[in-house]
Order: sequence, then structure tokens, then C-alpha cells
Amino acid sequence: MEESRSLSFREDVRSLLFRLLLSVVSAREPFLAAVLNGDEPLDRLDKQQRICALQATGIWFQLVAIANELLAMRARRELEQVGGADEIVGSFSNVVGEIAAAGYPAEAVQLVLDQLSIGPTMTAHPTEAKRVTVLEIHRRIYRKLTELEQHRWAPRERDQHVADLTSEIELLWMSGELRLERPSVEREIAWGLHFFREVIFEATPRIYDTAQEALARHYPDYNLKVPSFLQFASWIGGDRDGNPNVTAETTAYALDACRQAIIGWYIQQVRRLVTVLSVSANVVDIPEAFGQALERLLRATSSASAISARNPGEPLRQFAAAMLERLRAMRSESLAEPYARADSFRADLIGLENALVKLGGATVARRLVRPLRQQVESFGFRTVALDIRQNSTVVNRVLAELFKLAAGAEAPEPESPQWGARIRAGLQSGERPAFEREALSDEARELIDLFEVIREASADPSGGAIGAFILSMTRSSDDLLAVYLIAQYCGLATASDGSGTLNLRVVPLFETIADLRAAPDILDQLLGLSIVRRSVREFGSRQEVMLGYSDSNKDGGFLASNWELSKAQRRITALGQKRKVKISFFHGRGGSVSRGGAPTGRAIAAQPAGTIDGVMRVTEQGEVVSSKFANRGTGLYQLEILAASVFAHSVKSPNESELKDIPEFNEALEALTGMSQASYSGLIREPGFIDYFNQASPVEELSLLKIGSRPARRFGARDISDLRAIPWVFAWSQNRHLITNWYGIGSALNAFVTVRGEAGLDLLRQMFERSRFFRLIIDEVDKGLYQSDMEIGGLYASLVQDREAGERIYRKIAAEYELTCRMIGQVNGGLALSERFPAFKRHFDQTRPQMDAIHRLQVQLLREVRSQDGKGASPKRAVNALLLSINCISAGLGWTG
Repeated sequence: MEESRSLSFREDVRSLLFRLLLSVVSAREPFLAAVLNGDEPLDRLDKQQRICALQATGIWFQLVAIANELLAMRARRELEQVGGADEIVGSFSNVVGEIAAAGYPAEAVQLVLDQLSIGPTMTAHPTEAKRVTVLEIHRRIYRKLTELEQHRWAPRERDQHVADLTSEIELLWMSGELRLERPSVEREIAWGLHFFREVIFEATPRIYDTAQEALARHYPDYNLKVPSFLQFASWIGGDRDGNPNVTAETTAYALDACRQAIIGWYIQQVRRLVTVLSVSANVVDIPEAFGQALERLLRATSSASAISARNPGEPLRQFAAAMLERLRAMRSESLAEPYARADSFRADLIGLENALVKLGGATVARRLVRPLRQQVESFGFRTVALDIRQNSTVVNRVLAELFKLAAGAEAPEPESPQWGARIRAGLQSGERPAFEREALSDEARELIDLFEVIREASADPSGGAIGAFILSMTRSSDDLLAVYLIAQYCGLATASDGSGTLNLRVVPLFETIADLRAAPDILDQLLGLSIVRRSVREFGSRQEVMLGYSDSNKDGGFLASNWELSKAQRRITALGQKRKVKISFFHGRGGSVSRGGAPTGRAIAAQPAGTIDGVMRVTEQGEVVSSKFANRGTGLYQLEILAASVFAHSVKSPNESELKDIPEFNEALEALTGMSQASYSGLIREPGFIDYFNQASPVEELSLLKIGSRPARRFGARDISDLRAIPWVFAWSQNRHLITNWYGIGSALNAFVTVRGEAGLDLLRQMFERSRFFRLIIDEVDKGLYQSDMEIGGLYASLVQDREAGERIYRKIAAEYELTCRMIGQVNGGLALSERFPAFKRHFDQTRPQMDAIHRLQVQLLREVRSQDGKGASPKRAVNALLLSINCISAGLGWTG
């Protein structure tokens, strides 16, 4: 431990973690020291040494990510210590300061605050390659590193902290990286709730405090009010699109698990209030109104006398104890009257908060009671609003079956005029036929059971447990109306004659480029139906629209996807204004850039002006959840960046020059998009491309990774159109092609300049300087190119059995890569790749040498695993080594899909 005593407060945590890892692995496998030091490349090791080497390298990549997270937090703290909170770019203090400096009046700021609603939505998309056990060890390592940074430790105490860190790294080594079995949906639900219990419940009220403090500092003459604007949602247990493991029973389980999680949290917090609220009636004068409220609350318990006797002369403690009994009754742990509504619990907390303020305990109220009241406003008795997602194909198939059963004859064909007329007639008349459960197919029975679960949850007086019914692959208004009609059949309509409303928010998900282009017309037709307009009015005259980044990218490439998404938002917003309906957008973003995973602040700032207007939802998918919410400091920062960015865009975007529609820029983007999509489509249609994709990447082997409860394909087909976007992106990242990030853009830029000459290049440079949207595209392409590697890609191309096709397609990709690198440099002023992003470049460079060796080894492993003659299983060690290599590459990149 002598070495640890020399550690200074400022020591680079990466050096410490590397030395500790080296000590752990070298004691077990001495050859690993040379591997970790870079003296012995992984691809040159004996077969017996591969798994240990990959495991050690994977752990190192994980430790690097933890160190980078800690160092980023340290850098933000140092910046704030020197220059104040305003120096943290994207923070509430920073954006409110800019808003105030720009002269925006307090009234305009309050108007945005009043309608602010931000919905981080957790999903269990199978992009988290790390086991939950491993994530928990990571969290303990992060915590121990933060403790180690404290000044107060004596050398002996510091030694103990270092020993604790070493033990956690030993646990990482012994725990193993691979899941032994595919996680159940129930385990995914528990995984999602883990982040709420550990970080999100506590972080949420602190976000409100941060916003309030920023407003008070920059608008000192105004009493601006911050609402509880975070409203979390989840797909975990509700997303059944292509996942047969999510059933109606699973959804009911998810609803109950989410309810129990938040009630358990409230019990824990109120129990704390019982412990600390030792206010004595002998010292202060208790307000009469509070005394009356206490009597009412005690009457709702079964133990009023016991509570009074246990806490004599301490009315605030009695009040908290009575609340505790009512909460415990919600779990059948008390005979008290349980809270029926979260609003009732909130009202009691407000009463306690006001009493403390009147007694001179404003600080106590602010620190102990207000955070709990704000949590109730954000989480209710539900934790999250559980979204339901299903594919339009399934919904239409079930409705056709129900039509046939009701009429005793063949149903109209979906997408036919008769189909749409039949749906509209059913909605207008309020029809609700009875069906014999035994007569239904398994698929229809399951969907009907789901709507029964929705109906029962919607009847809960506390409300809010069910979020939206999201219809993936929405291609027509009939698709959406089919959901309305089935919901009506299942008792979710408020009137039996078609004159009422539907107690369910139905949200279209527009995913492909064709669907994004059709979206305004689809919504116009939808809102033309009276039951839809009435139902939307009941939900605040707001229609939510979900936008898919993944499939539109797979459909047309990175530029086409983002431009069509941008145009769709503007057109849909204009349609909402015409229909006098507010439109809010739900962005289905993933971890990778090609799935919308650009930095949160920049991505939101580049959205079209006026399209957020205070309300935004965004998915937090797979590994993104753990990267953002595994640790409290990072979780706070990520939530603040999200919320502050939405707030800033809502206030400023109508007046920002970088978001203004400039016809010349739009015309150029239309031309660039067309050329980019043509180039991308040309690659996809290249003869032999599907075989190239399957053989030059580990896409088929990804299914062996037990990283999610759902299959990689929606309906079991074997072509690219049906492949989920996650394995599509995952596979192209594993072989370092990363075509989903950049392919086609070089050709588009080059053709534009070739046709328009210097004037065209000058226009592109102006767009880079003056258009926030275009600059974001160019910058993210820049970063994608930096992570791509055509030399490594060529190794994977050599796996293609048809050598002519493999070489031809690889040359096409490599040529486009070189062209795109050159054109990006011309547009951004001749900068080297990622020169604008030194932190990104530095982080990737830390792992690049080891990653290159892992790629070379992965190619060898793919050959070995695929060389089996089919008479028996591939050697287990080779398969496990291959799966570990996939995990290592994901960890090195920092994302999977």
C-alpha cells in the first residue's frame, strides 16, 4: 500500500485504475500485463489466452468510461468554482443568463415555464451489452473514486479506499461479462426501476431547485414559479412491437411494479419526516388550520390514539406518522384509509409545508418537505406513465378478425376504401359487439386482454399510469382509427352511441421516410373525425406525434433521415395550427448518432423553430439509460441539460437567426438530400449487398448475445427491410464501416460543388456557419468518420465468400469514405477529422489501439465460428471469445445500437 500513500488529490484517476487493474489481472494471468500495456496484441495470442485477454481489455474500457465520467464531473465543478454556474454551457444558469441578457421579459419566460413538460422515456431496447451486476459494480467504483478525492483522508484511510477499489475490480474480473441467459421482461422492468430508486427520484426535485435558483439570480425582481415539469414515462413492459414476451399479464405486472416502487419511496421519505420533525407545541404556536387538518388526517388512520400517545405535543410528527399509515395501507400494511389519489397525498404535504413556513421553519420546509411534494407532482402513484406500443400490422390483423366474427363474413381488406369506411362507421355508431373469447385467435385474445388491462388502469382514480398507445409503422389514418375502434370495443369510450370520447391517447409513430412525408396528410385526416377531435380536446387539445430516427436512417441514410424529420416537424406543426390543436413531438432517439444520438443540447437546439414550444418527449434507450443515470452527479447533469435545452429552445427559437428558414439553404438541403439518398440507395441495391452485410459483419452472431428480451427481427423475415434498426447499426459499428453515420453525404456534397462550382462551395460554408441544423449534420458526420476505419473494414470485407462482390462493395464504401472525408474538410474550413471535438477525439484515442487489435481478433473468430461444417455446435470457447469481442468493441465505442 506504499504506492497508494503517494496518491495526490489531483492524480489522474485513469492511471490509478490502470495500475489496480494491472495488479488484479497479472496476479492471475501474468501474460495480461503485456496485453494491457500494448506490448502483445490480442490477435497474436494463443487461442487459450484470448478469453482472458478480451475480458481484461473489456474491463479496462469500462474503467476508462468510469474515469472519463468522473473527470467530466470534476471539470464542471472546477469551472463553476472559478467562473460560477453560468460557465457550465447548457445549464439552467447558463441558458437563463443568456435569455435575460438578450432582453426576454419575465412574462415571456413565465409563459414558457407554465407549459413546460419534459418526458424522458425509458426503454429496454437491447443495446445494453453489460449485465446489471456489472453496472452495479461500476456504480460502486464511481462512488469510491469520488470518496477517494476527498482531502480529509489520512494515509491509512486512503489505503483502505484503494483496497476497496481493488476488490471491486476483482469482482468485475470474477463476475464475467456475458449474460448466461436472455433477460426476462420482468428483469428488464426491475432494471429500469433501479435507476429511479438510485438516482432519478432524488435528482428530480434538485433539478427544479437548480432552475429556480437560476431564475432568481437572473430575474431578481420577479417571483418566477417553476412547475414540476419532469414527467417520466417508460416502454418497459408495454412495448410489444415484435416482442412476443410482452403480454397483457406482463403489462399488468409492470404497472404494479412501478406503483409499488414509488409508494415504497414515499414510505421511506415520510418515515424520515417522522424521525426528524420534532417540532414541539410547547415551543411554537401551532396554526389552528393545521390542527384541524391533523384531526382529519388522524381520523383516516386506524391508530390515531397510538400516534398521539407515541408523539405527545409534537403535532407535525403526528401528521407525518398519519401520512405514513395511509401510505402503508396502500400496501395492505396498515388498517388506515389508503390514499386513493396522489393529489390527496400532495395536499397533505402542502399543508405540512405551509405549517412549517408559518412556524418560521421555511428552510426546513424547503429542504425536507418540498422535495417530496415535487416528487409527488412528477411521479404520482405511478413512477412512470407506461406507454403501450404495438405494430399497425398486428392491430389491423386483429381488427379484420373481429370484423369477420361480428359479421360472419369476410372483412374488407386493410388499406381498401371499404376498410376505412367500415372503421369510421363503427366509430360513428359507437358499436361494441360481444365476442366469445374462445372464438378468438391467440393474437386477438392477447390484444383484447391488453385493452382490458388499459381500461382497468385508466379507471384508477389516481390516474396517469397509462401513457400513450403508440402505433409503430403508422402508414394511414385508418391504422390509427383501428386502434380507436378496438379500444371502443373494449370499453374505453365514454358514450355508447359514438358521441363521447376515447379515454386513451393514440400516438402515431412515423418511422420511414415515406411515412414522414405522408404524416401531415395522415394527421389531417385523423383530426377530421369528430371522436378524435373530442378525445384530443379531453387531453388538453394536444396531439402527440412520435418520430422515428432509426428506420428513417436505415431507409435513406443519415442526411435524408434528419432533413425529412426536420421538414415533417415543421409541416405537422403548421397542420396543428390549422386544426387548432397543439402538437408535441416524441423523439425516438437511440445511443448512436445514426439513431438520433447526437449530444442532447446540440440536438435540441437544432430542432426547427417553434416545434418544441415547452413540450418534448425523448426515449432513453438501452445503454444510454445506464450511461446517464447510473450515478447521481451525471444523472443530475443529464436531466438538467435536457430540461434547460427544451426551455431555451422554447423561449428563444422563434428569434434565432440560425434556425430561420432561408430559402437558398432549404433548396440546397433538398438537392443534397436527394443526391445523398440516391447514393445510399445505390449501395443498398448493389448486387450482393445483403450477403456482404451478413458476412462482413457479426450481425447473425449478435443474436447469440443475450442483451434483450425481444428478437432482432420483427416477424422473422431474413431481409434488411425487416431487420430492426438496432442490429443494423450495431453490425456496422462492429466492423468499423459505420456507414449509417455518413454514407452518401460525400457524394452529395461533391456533386453539389461539381455542379455549382465555387459558388456552391461558398454556399455550403455559409450553411455550416449560419445553419445550426446543417452544422450539426456535418459535425456528426465528422465524428462518425473519425470512428470509422477502412483498413479494419477491409479485414471484415475479406470474410465475404463471393470475393468479387466483397471487393466490389468494399471498394465502393472505401471510396465514399475518402470522398466524404475530403468534402467535410472543404465545408468546415479544412480542419482535420474531429479537430473541433478534442474531448471526443481524446476519449476515442485512449482505446483505439486496443480496439484495432480486437477487430483483427474478431475477424479470426468469425472465421473459426463460421468454418464449422454444421454437424455440430461451434467450439464454445471460440463463440464466447467472439461474444466478448463484441462487448469490447461496444465498450470502446461507447454505444452499441
